[in-house]
Amino acid sequence: MEMQWPLILFTLFMAWSAGVFGTAAVLALAGGGKRVQMPALVTSVVLLAVGGIAVFFHLEHWDRIFNGFGNPTSGITQELIVIVLMAVVMVVYFVYLRKPEPVVPRWLAVAAIVVSVALVVVMSHSYNMAARPAWDSPLLWLAYLGNAALFGPLTVTLLAAFFPDAEGVSEDAPEAVSTEAVARAGSVLATSGVVGAVANAVLSVAWGASVVMSAASFTEVGLYWDPTHPNYPIANPAEAANILSGEASLLFWIGVVVIGCAVPVVCAALGRRKGAPAVPLAGVGLACAIVGAVCLRMVFYSAGASVFMFY
Repeated sequence: MEMQWPLILFTLFMAWSAGVFGTAAVLALAGGGKRVQMPALVTSVVLLAVGGIAVFFHLEHWDRIFNGFGNPTSGITQELIVIVLMAVVMVVYFVYLRKPEPVVPRWLAVAAIVVSVALVVVMSHSYNMAARPAWDSPLLWLAYLGNAALFGPLTVTLLAAFFPDAEGVSEDAPEAVSTEAVARAGSVLATSGVVGAVANAVLSVAWGASVVMSAASFTEVGLYWDPTHPNYPIANPAEAANILSGEASLLFWIGVVVIGCAVPVVCAALGRRKGAPAVPLAGVGLACAIVGAVCLRMVFYSAGASVFMFY
């Protein structure tokens, strides 16, 4: 199947936005990262907007998108609903951050995490269809959630370098309070980074395994001739699902596994060490995570052969 770049960018930026917003909420629950909350929220909003704009380039007649909103079971309608819900939570989040005492209540932080997860799940669920076996698996939801869990901590770590908690503590507060705030935020981000990197690696590889196993869904067709394509050989749809040694194998092994999974895990593990250069490691890890996520989506489309498509 040909690459659908607008949708690749749409799912990439949506997962990235959800990851950043969810990570900010986790920091709020832990009581750290107060100064990075607003930059993280703004970053998440921008990523959400970029993803929303990207999806319109997939449509030749984007104005017809409104026709689909009348069907509540359509994927695009469900995506719109959860995006609106996320926007509402973001607005409430912004209101609390603009108060004299910018403290995010626990219920709001939990709501932010829930809506972030819901966005990724609903977005990826739209691609589940029985006609394309390689796509028809809940492991796709988990793979995209793994992307979000990796994007979030790495991005917020970079933002926290410019908005450290130490500057958010009043001058009258003891030095121990400042040190504790910085340590708490650093510990949460470091732990989240490792968990996200490992989750991304495990879930991406698990999704790859499900794609390979989807080959069993195809039925071998014997002699067949299509008068509209007399010179075309019979295609083997199951070959598209062979991402381990087929045409998409380099994208999967090098792009997804090595660059997108292994390198971020190493960066996250090194980042937990005392005195480690967290910002350069987060930058390298995030860059590799983005490359890996794009490669995963390219493999996704490469393996998306239809059970009805023999040519």
